Amino acid sequence: MVTHVPSEAPGDERGALLAFIEEQRGGIRRALLGLTDEQAASRPSASELSLSGLLKHVAETEQGWIARARGETPAVKRTESNWHECFVLVEGETVASQLAYWEKVAAETDAFLRSVPSLDDTFALPAEPWFPPEGRVSMRWVALHLIRETARHAGHADVIRESLDGATAFELVARERAA
Repeated sequence: MVTHVPSEAPGDERGALLAFIEEQRGGIRRALLGLTDEQAASRPSASELSLSGLLKHVAETEQGWIARARGETPAVKRTESNWHECFVLVEGETVASQLAYWEKVAAETDAFLRSVPSLDDTFALPAEPWFPPEGRVSMRWVALHLIRETARHAGHADVIRESLDGATAFELVARERAA
């Protein structure tokens, strides 16, 4: 669900980008409100996606992109053999632990994007078959990519949540504001 994103201070492009990322994070967090780990792991539609799996995926994806932008290796290396674990909680993982992890990742993302000298600065894409050879992207690109990636999955989360118990995004925003 789209919520209002406050206008940035004049000239604060970073603030605007970060506000839109945060808006979409909120959509996924709201979709999990009041659910047990079992409900969050359920797949009420034809899709293989669950709310807890989406949560884990967006947190891991965000961490991975910011690590690449820093010139570091992502915390989790995904290959064909473990790709499926990107969308499911594994032993010891809970919705609460993933939310806490994502909160830490989000703070690191915000601090990093505010600290880079220029959003025009670039970094190399890894040598993976799905990236162009010797490809580079800017810090602005990574911020926009995180908005797109998170928004896509926030939309999935809306559908999954409504399929679980009929709660719509509008109701979840009202619940969040009442809490």
